[in-house]
Amino acid sequence: QFKLIVENPKKPVASGLQVTAFVEYYPESEEDVQDKLLLLIEDDTVDIPLLGLIPCCYLEIESEINFGVVIANSKIISKGISIANHGSSSGTFKISYDGVVLLNIEPISGVVEPKSIKTVKVDICTDVPRIIKEVIKVELEGHGCTEVWIKAVVVEQVLKVLGVPCGNVLEHINFGPVYFGSSKTEQVSLYNESPECMDWVAVLEDNAIGEEMGTDLQRTTDAVLQDLSLKNRTRDVDVSTLILCIPNQGTLLPYEKSLVTLCFSPKKFKRDFGVNDSAKQDYVLFLRFEAVGNKDGCLQALSDANLPHHMGLALTGSGLPVMLTFKPGPVIKFMDCFLGEQTQVLCTLKNESKSLPVTFSFRKTAHFNVSPEKGKIKKNSAKDVIVSFSPHQIGTLEVKQVVDIIGTGLERNNLQVLKTKSFHQIYLSFIGVCKSKRKNILFKINPGITPMISNETGQFVAGGTGQCTDTAPVAVLKSAQTQFHTHRVNRNCKGDALTAFPNDRTASIRPSERNKKYRTIFTKTERYNYIDPEFSYTDCERLSKEAHKEYYADFISSLRQRRLKKDAARQFYINNGSVSIGLEPAEGLMSPKISVTDFHKEKLQFKTLPLDENCLLTSRKLAPIGSKPSIKEIWSGLSAMPSSTQEKEDCSLTLTSKQLHQILIGPSTMDFGDVCVYSTTARKLHIINNLLVHIWVQIEIEIDELQQTSPLSQVVPPLTKTHIPIVFETNTLGMFKRSFTYTINKQHLGHVLVVAKAVSVELELSARELILNPIPGYLAETEFRTTVRVYNPRNHPAEFAWKPVITDRGTAFSIQPAKGFVEAYRDLECEVVWHPGFNSPEAGEFNLCVRKGNIIKLKCFAKVTIHT
Repeated sequence: QFKLIVENPKKPVASGLQVTAFVEYYPESEEDVQDKLLLLIEDDTVDIPLLGLIPCCYLEIESEINFGVVIANSKIISKGISIANHGSSSGTFKISYDGVVLLNIEPISGVVEPKSIKTVKVDICTDVPRIIKEVIKVELEGHGCTEVWIKAVVVEQVLKVLGVPCGNVLEHINFGPVYFGSSKTEQVSLYNESPECMDWVAVLEDNAIGEEMGTDLQRTTDAVLQDLSLKNRTRDVDVSTLILCIPNQGTLLPYEKSLVTLCFSPKKFKRDFGVNDSAKQDYVLFLRFEAVGNKDGCLQALSDANLPHHMGLALTGSGLPVMLTFKPGPVIKFMDCFLGEQTQVLCTLKNESKSLPVTFSFRKTAHFNVSPEKGKIKKNSAKDVIVSFSPHQIGTLEVKQVVDIIGTGLERNNLQVLKTKSFHQIYLSFIGVCKSKRKNILFKINPGITPMISNETGQFVAGGTGQCTDTAPVAVLKSAQTQFHTHRVNRNCKGDALTAFPNDRTASIRPSERNKKYRTIFTKTERYNYIDPEFSYTDCERLSKEAHKEYYADFISSLRQRRLKKDAARQFYINNGSVSIGLEPAEGLMSPKISVTDFHKEKLQFKTLPLDENCLLTSRKLAPIGSKPSIKEIWSGLSAMPSSTQEKEDCSLTLTSKQLHQILIGPSTMDFGDVCVYSTTARKLHIINNLLVHIWVQIEIEIDELQQTSPLSQVVPPLTKTHIPIVFETNTLGMFKRSFTYTINKQHLGHVLVVAKAVSVELELSARELILNPIPGYLAETEFRTTVRVYNPRNHPAEFAWKPVITDRGTAFSIQPAKGFVEAYRDLECEVVWHPGFNSPEAGEFNLCVRKGNIIKLKCFAKVTIHT
């Protein structure tokens, strides 16, 4: 089968030359041929092997496919098996698998072209944590049977709370005692112990069993039961104001840690009259960190799924009032003193608290000084301060002294920063009297020189009184009140001019007020006033001075108005306390009339409320998310795409993890149960939008069995509940597990797992054997009758027919109806009759034949009694 074509040289081959030979191969059968060529070189012989091979395939396949470590999130994940053909002809393969773990293997057979690679897709479902180690058998042409291992490790998505800096797993944080109004922080570390990214959110459980709000855990049961009003008062308290988590949402990379700060800020709850208001209040709260989107447990009516995996953290702490007492106090009276003197009082500050120290600071106050102004008192200790009274004016001085209690608290503008500030104030009253010194005035005889100020007689002058004034006096009489000696030229002068003293010449050369005129006391002649241009105010300066006076006058007036408002509010609180005075709430009031426009305005105003990103989500807000009165149910008429300006703006927003956690799309696993082939079944995919903005939900379905699902896109308004019917139809028997995806605002991706078992039509009987007894009171020849019930447990109508089993003796039984239909999830009663006769058999059989379904055998026996 080999042919050699060569021209052998007749002469020796010179150096550098060559001889070429051709070998042709002509196979005559599908068998490999082997031969050899002989090459004679001088006296040597060289054998050259010849191999003639038939074209064939050479298939290779991977021995193992490892999905690695994946999260149990009910997703369908796929990987491909590569089958390579290194041969020169096409090769076939066939895959067989007997297990139930691998959902889909396609194609299970095929042809691989020469020098090419064929990929076989293998699907697994990550619905439960487990270790997958399955083997599939692959028959390769020319290679025999090969085993391929499919391996995967499905784990739960675990979020751990670790301590800082020790790194141990935390289940409880005790903040200890904290003063009301102040704050205390603790740091924890969140650890994503899973191989995938995780969006997490913090949820405060405000309806958990074991929660305590403001209860003194050291009190007896009887004492707590008598204070039931506190329980009722704290029932509606927003727990998120007590605990602050920074940050309260975020994203963790695989095996990443993130630092989280927890802040405890206890608030004092008011108790009934007569209850000790200085007692401590204990708090027991529960905080959980969970992955975003795991909310199947929030709607038990929509899904029977269990609560998702989350990490819970118990938070305990106590709120204490500031128990700082002053002795003497709160009113401290000082001894009377004169101007320029000083009196002191020793005041003892005692910290009655047995748990916490207290830091105080006295504010600066006029006429009174405190030494030391600041300090720290240990628990159950005392400290002495000296309060000094140094008056700067004469009279009775009563001052309200503010004592600030210093601690750590949150800034209003920046809740992520703890700052040392005053969180509590204590008010003291300082009362002191400053008396004036008496001065003996000695009268002396005037030697004849008239002073600047003289008495009526001009004879006796009090020594030293002239130094009490710095300006020369002017008259306070109006010129219109007297007309003596008035010059007739000045009789029509205006009455607003001031009259000057006869001896005020020294005052006439000073800069006077330009809006006032001075006239002499007798002739009413306008006084000449000299204005020095170097020292007098200009017009602009005078206006600036007046504006300056008016600004400070308004400022002092505003302080007075604020003080009056505080006093009025304090008085209103005293008069309207918790003590009942026998008035019925809203007695005699008429309900206002509300129109539709009022609802519309209120709705628009409610939608524009800002979302507080610093506030924690609570389980009370999430648990009844589908049963809130504010949630509207809309089943039709929703838009498929955003149309209005508001909808387009809302649907283009990028939502945070906390906002996504308030959107429920579920259940995440939709189990259709047993579904008959060629039948149609629908389940509701619920969508609840608990946000104040529109969301756009789009479903992407590429599965043939779910192609009848509609609509695939909806714009859900704020605070609205709706659903999309997911329609399932299949023509293939067996287990079905596939997932489809959806997007929110075209950005945030989610998925839903669809589980179904495709079965054939089936009917069931209430009994497999019937015994027919004679009816009492009837003749023996009367027919025996009884009934059997046919059940249809499937979702599709079943067509049936009764077929009797005929024996050699025939049959004496009949059944009606002999054929018919049983609707889905319904039943039908059939009557069986035995016809007695001379040679009637007492036993018979029927086959219940279901079209494209099962066959059930029914045995019948007639119980005949022979009377002798």
